[in-house]
Amino acid sequence: MNPPADSPLPYSDVKPVGAADFYSAVNATFRFILRKTGMEGLRRYWAELGRGYYAPVADRWRTGGLLAVAAYWRAFFDAEPGAVAEVELRRDEVVVEVGTCPAIGYLRAHGREITPCFCQHCYFVSEAIGQGAGVEVRVSGGDGRCVQRFAKAGHFTAPQALEEIRAATSLGTAETSSTNSKA
Repeated sequence: MNPPADSPLPYSDVKPVGAADFYSAVNATFRFILRKTGMEGLRRYWAELGRGYYAPVADRWRTGGLLAVAAYWRAFFDAEPGAVAEVELRRDEVVVEVGTCPAIGYLRAHGREITPCFCQHCYFVSEAIGQGAGVEVRVSGGDGRCVQRFAKAGHFTAPQALEEIRAATSLGTAETSSTNSKA
């Protein structure tokens, strides 16, 4: 089954909202790979995920430019249960302000231990998608709230500073990070 022609999401799964329990599997996968291969191995996994699985997204970004980037993220967060995100298309970039990360929110609500580097996957996967489309990304914040900025390659003057992506925290910190963080 192919996605509807007008859908910014290039997936054949056309249900209106995703299944949130998938976040537990993603978190466990990240933890397993981290333990087996270390941080560099996990980063390679994220990059391969971006280049391979998300190749259809890169194709759409390459042909549609920043308009396609914005459309993708709007549709993505609309389909993610519990997500609160605003997507703004500006002249030179797309700004995604995530007020409530659906994955972090779900993992906390269900008492899961969150892999601390969880939020870095947003940078590494999106950067790999973007490499195939002439798009780059910078991420700041994390731990349930972040800002992701997408622009044509060469727009940003400095590389991603990984220290700008906060570690994800697990139980008992959801209220603190959501009220004290400014993405």
